[in-house]
Amino acid sequence: MIDSRNSVALAMVEVITKLYLGIAVMNVELMSQYGKRILGVMWKWALLVAITVAVTVPLNAIGVPSAALFAALIVAIVLALASLAPAGVPRRAGLVAQGVLGVYIGTMVHRDALTALGSDWPIVLAVAVCTLVLSIGAGALLGLNRGISPLTGSLALVAGGASGLVAIARELGGDDRVVAVVQYLRVALITASMPVVVTLVFHAQKRSGAAAAGSSATAPWYVSIGLLVLVVLVGTTAGKLARLPGAGLLGPMALTIALELTGTSFGLSVPMLLVQLGYAVIGWQAGVAFTRESMRAIGRALPAALGLIVVLNLACAGLGVLLAHVTGVSLLEGYLSTSPGGIYAVLATAVETGSNVTFIVAAQVVRVLLMLFAAPMISRGLATLSQRSAYTRDSTSASREPIRVAD
Repeated sequence: MIDSRNSVALAMVEVITKLYLGIAVMNVELMSQYGKRILGVMWKWALLVAITVAVTVPLNAIGVPSAALFAALIVAIVLALASLAPAGVPRRAGLVAQGVLGVYIGTMVHRDALTALGSDWPIVLAVAVCTLVLSIGAGALLGLNRGISPLTGSLALVAGGASGLVAIARELGGDDRVVAVVQYLRVALITASMPVVVTLVFHAQKRSGAAAAGSSATAPWYVSIGLLVLVVLVGTTAGKLARLPGAGLLGPMALTIALELTGTSFGLSVPMLLVQLGYAVIGWQAGVAFTRESMRAIGRALPAALGLIVVLNLACAGLGVLLAHVTGVSLLEGYLSTSPGGIYAVLATAVETGSNVTFIVAAQVVRVLLMLFAAPMISRGLATLSQRSAYTRDSTSASREPIRVAD
């Protein structure tokens, strides 16, 4: 009797031991798989960051606008197509990048620049509105291409605030991959053609005595970072409460502009390293989502996009002639004031040719702000009309869930 009890007890101990050993082995295997997965993700992020930095540095050296965004976009696309990119950019990182970019754009607005418009502000605003209408119209035509929705087309060809629009395109329901490629094509084409146009059409020459527009004193970097965090948090929260489309970008931007115009920004400036990082995150967000199918869709639309960009540039040059006639500025200054992109190249050209820098800065700031604030509103309206008329077609972003404003 005792032997039978002992054998039962030994059997139970053996079963329990095997059970514990099995669970331990399973846990080890799961931990090993989890560790390999973590290492795989870390390796992909390290590769993405390292190559992006390596490409950004020389692009910055040769003066490519928004070099970090362009480098991050191209590197992420290549790695995504090679299945070497991370699965996606964390949503919070995208929202933080929007906030940093919003504050950075807001710090470009200064009272002295805007007052330079004087009594000419109605025609400057009218020209900016015409540019917006032309952009939306061109975008609607781009949306006629198979695989691109009217909403995505409109965001892709809005003439101003390229990085900001790329940052919030997915949130608005558009395809940020198409928007990123077409917007950067627009900026690159306008920037590359500007020296040719200025030299051959306007016969402008570089003036050695030209001076840049003055800049106000900035706060120490640690004060600026503290103010930056505060403005991003308050601006984003206020934007969400006001149901502002793209609140992560437009909320902090609106708050920064208000601080700048009221003289209470305390010298807020965004460290360039943070700006470059924000650009990179926005580029990665669009780039890692690329697939071979989306590349084919964008490739089919590129000839139409290129033609529409050229037409838009010519139309804005015509608006520059009108602006020069009404305000009395030179034709070169009218052209630079209405250029539908490449704002940094515009300002550099204005300085080098001895043009009216303050007037050009003010006109360009009005254009960029109008595009960034009005384009999301109009795009949302276009999306609603498209749904009601059953006009919306399948787009390259159909399988991807838009980022919500509120996390």
